[in-house]
Amino acid sequence: MSSTTHGSAPYYFVPGPSAYPVLSAIGLLFVIFGAAQWINGHGWGAWALLLGMAIWLSTLFRWFRTAAHESEGGQYGHKVDLSYRWSMSWFIFSEVMFFGAFFTALWWARSHALPTLGSLDNALLWPDFKAVWPTMAAGATASPANIVEPFQTVGPFWLPTINTALLLSSGVTITLAHHALRAGHRAQTIRFMWATVLLGFIFLCVQGYEYYHLYTELNLKLSSGTYGSTFFMLTGFHGLHVFIGMLMLFFITLRLRAGHFTAERHFGFEGAAWYWHFVDVVWLGLYFLVYWL
Repeated sequence: MSSTTHGSAPYYFVPGPSAYPVLSAIGLLFVIFGAAQWINGHGWGAWALLLGMAIWLSTLFRWFRTAAHESEGGQYGHKVDLSYRWSMSWFIFSEVMFFGAFFTALWWARSHALPTLGSLDNALLWPDFKAVWPTMAAGATASPANIVEPFQTVGPFWLPTINTALLLSSGVTITLAHHALRAGHRAQTIRFMWATVLLGFIFLCVQGYEYYHLYTELNLKLSSGTYGSTFFMLTGFHGLHVFIGMLMLFFITLRLRAGHFTAERHFGFEGAAWYWHFVDVVWLGLYFLVYWL
């Protein structure tokens, strides 16, 4: 992660005692406890949630800043670089499993749950149930009691397709930024990075507008049966990951402006780029399976 080649760096850097892990745990405790109380109708839970977020985010900011200073100070050698690469690889693998669970839920609902519920075995129990997808026809939700409000589904045109073009373009710009950094063209790298951050921000704005359209005009909500729940869980969590990735790229760009990273040592940049490409790939799968099928 360091911006220079440090031949005198220790074999493996061991940081001194730090309060950051404890503070992070305390912040997350308030986040989870406050969210649980807020969901259960206790208004003060929202304040506990905000307090926890403030503690957690401020701790992460200071922790990452300390890590950046250690890297730029020549404390990180080859072994630390390897540990960062393995850590980021396993983190992305965990994210693959995370989204894999939601994609599997979508596939299971369409290919197994609906046909089973609409089979002759369940005809006596739910005689009016229709095993069709999307679950928007009369009696086609998993709610024969009609507690799910009528809604319309969403297709790939035009907002999802526009967002696909935005993310694919951002994948190109960050790749160009990486090549520029390896060639030693810092100014060009920074320009491509700002372009990537901007494309990510526009993606989130378009998705926000899409959600507004779905709620107000199509009446498609998280409570709209299996279709609505899987749609918003997949697109919503992906949007959250785009936001996190955009923050990563934003701070990496600020570090580039501050003179961090070189053509030889820049894993902080590479790790953020790995994550952004992962977000792009997830969207392509989501775009095809959710909007087209």
